[in-house]
Amino acid sequence: MPRFNVSHAKDGKFERRGLRNYFEYRDLGIKRATKGKVVAHVIRARPGKAPHGEWHYHATNVQFVYVLKGWVLFEYEGVGRVMMKAGSCFYQPPRIRHREIRHSRDVQMLEIVAPASFKTFSAEPRSRKSPARRLRG
Repeated sequence: MPRFNVSHAKDGKFERRGLRNYFEYRDLGIKRATKGKVVAHVIRARPGKAPHGEWHYHATNVQFVYVLKGWVLFEYEGVGRVMMKAGSCFYQPPRIRHREIRHSRDVQMLEIVAPASFKTFSAEPRSRKSPARRLRG
């Protein structure tokens, strides 16, 4: 049975270990509470680190992100570049190839993923053609 969990900002700690070395992650305790069904964390920009822009995808069932502060520019295979700003919420379908282009120094995002433990794979897009359109927030 899932456990009750609470995570207060004043007690939260950001750690540098995580999927990307240009971000810091604050675990919200959801992975433990759901026994690995879901992970939730706040992600923020790590000072002095820039994104690598490497194409990749995640083997997930569900992944969505809500931008709390700042902005982040992603590129998605078959979609093109998408600017996410504070208040933007986006769902990344399982295995969609994507990359981060850049982000503001103050970016903070809430990310929720299921399952909690998932694999990430490097992968160039299947087609080098990206649509010219740009989705804006």
